[in-house]
Amino acid sequence: MRKLMVGCVFAAMACGAWAGGLDSLGTFLKSARSGKADFTQTVTAPPKDGQPMRAKTSTGTFEFQRPGQFRFEYRKPFAQTIVADGKTLWLYDADLNQVTQRPQAQALGSTPAALIASAADLRALEADFTLADAPARDGLQWVKATPKSRDAQLQSVEIGFQGDALAALDILDAFGQRSVLRFSNVQVNPSLPAGSFQFKPPAGADVVRQ
Repeated sequence: MRKLMVGCVFAAMACGAWAGGLDSLGTFLKSARSGKADFTQTVTAPPKDGQPMRAKTSTGTFEFQRPGQFRFEYRKPFAQTIVADGKTLWLYDADLNQVTQRPQAQALGSTPAALIASAADLRALEADFTLADAPARDGLQWVKATPKSRDAQLQSVEIGFQGDALAALDILDAFGQRSVLRFSNVQVNPSLPAGSFQFKPPAGADVVRQ
């Protein structure tokens, strides 16, 4: 499934070397106003009819600027772009030459994007998520965020920190599909070009408004 998106979406950076996940997330929300990183995303769906579980892997780059702006560039195996400009969420599939456009406030809701790109602090997040430290694993400190809305498309999101950088995002959706993003070459508070969070549909692209 190639449109792994919005739920996949997001993020990078910050915390204390020995802090727990909640402390790390709180520090991130206060200190990281922008960021960029490379990512590898692995998506696995629940096995069906006794078939073995299959994983799909994508790679690309990620940028964000709080509040409410981010850009994902999927490069392999398929070119795809996701841009949130603060008002509109754009999803561009290069192979299909198709753009999906939707109001950002409606599209994000209780998603990983809200955790990283929108909220000002932990208290703001707690309006939509139940937050808790999760057990350490893979050498990372984790915080688990569970959406409070019964209509949420996600079961949970776990954010993993290592040292002073966010290293992973582990997303479990309502259908049991798991998406794990691993970040590398993380930069905190870089100066990003103004055009990073602007999107104009390519000439001839089919634009679908939702």
